[in-house]
Amino acid sequence: MESVLAKYENQVNVFSEFLEALPDVDEPVWILGACYDLKEKSELLSDVRSRLWFTYRKKFSPIGGTGPSSDAGWGCMLRCGQMILAQALVCRHLGRDWRWDPEKCQPKEYHRILHCFLDKKDSCYSIHQMAQMGVGEGKSVGEWYGPNTVAQVLKKLALFDDWNTMTVYVSMDNTVVIEDISKCLFLISHFKAGPCGRGEVPASGQSCSEAQGMTLQSQRPLDWRPLLLVIPLRMGINSINPVYIQAFKECFKMPQSCGVLGGKPNLAYYFIGFIDDELIYLDPHTTQQAVDTESGSAVDDQSYHCQRTPHRMKITSLDPSVALGFFCKSEEDFDSWCDLVQQELLKKRNLRMFELVEKHPSHWPPFVPPTKPEVQTTGAEFIESPDKLFESEEEFEILNV
Repeated sequence: MESVLAKYENQVNVFSEFLEALPDVDEPVWILGACYDLKEKSELLSDVRSRLWFTYRKKFSPIGGTGPSSDAGWGCMLRCGQMILAQALVCRHLGRDWRWDPEKCQPKEYHRILHCFLDKKDSCYSIHQMAQMGVGEGKSVGEWYGPNTVAQVLKKLALFDDWNTMTVYVSMDNTVVIEDISKCLFLISHFKAGPCGRGEVPASGQSCSEAQGMTLQSQRPLDWRPLLLVIPLRMGINSINPVYIQAFKECFKMPQSCGVLGGKPNLAYYFIGFIDDELIYLDPHTTQQAVDTESGSAVDDQSYHCQRTPHRMKITSLDPSVALGFFCKSEEDFDSWCDLVQQELLKKRNLRMFELVEKHPSHWPPFVPPTKPEVQTTGAEFIESPDKLFESEEEFEILNV
């Protein structure tokens, strides 16, 4: 009965309210690299509804055997991390143009993706796996996370995912290092000096990798592992600096956009687009019954798609600490992303959100590609009192890992 009520509640607020409430402007709506005119109502709503929506769940098996059986009150950033990763997996297996239709059968890859996120210990990106991997990042099971910590957890869990074979790269100190990404992908052992460095733009029609003067004949990678690139940023001290707003919006226009992790202190949201000066996001702060599905079977997916009114907030209300997400399925996608970053974010902006550099900075410690960590936890590390959930002063912390 509870599951039936949950489905009903999920569909109570129809999308027409969302359309009526949209600001009366001539600006288009951007959703994860796709542009919509407000006249294209059905296409816009189909796109939003097709995103996988992960929320608080209850009555799942206790984390670690003795830990919490619900993540309500502490798991919102973990759920947002699941959403940004799920978007990358959808693009990897189904394509960005795939749409969810509740009246039609979905591809087997879709159900396999959902199985990766079911709330049970043997699902590779379950709340159980994420919370226990977070122990290695200094977070007790049941403690609130910031965007960078979740990105670090996803990076480690991806090492155990043999089906998707996807690399998660998390940038450090607001800098994306192409050489380090290549090492993560086990593609190219070194780079030759090239012009595509800090603030320099490749010639028109030239890819970023070509502009770096790489010897592609001898160093061309044997295979490209799909890449989820996560860039943790702090765009201000207590509030977002207005100088970053236009560049921030440009990120949602890129075809590689996988959305943004962010929100407000202790309130995490998954941002998927914008219209004018408002961000559009999926909100994980709804507690639903855990879905129990046997391995290999189709998932009852009604509660994994938000059929409510999508939320919006002013960009100026955003906490300055965020994590940008981009998915590059192929080497060509990555070259295109590098070119867009150079042209739209670096060349046109006096104050840059982040840097894109070719070589690993000499003053940094040597880069070591991530390897499978050893995780040992009984689940007994979960915090005892809910009062401790909001004692942390880190809010949306940026960690140098």
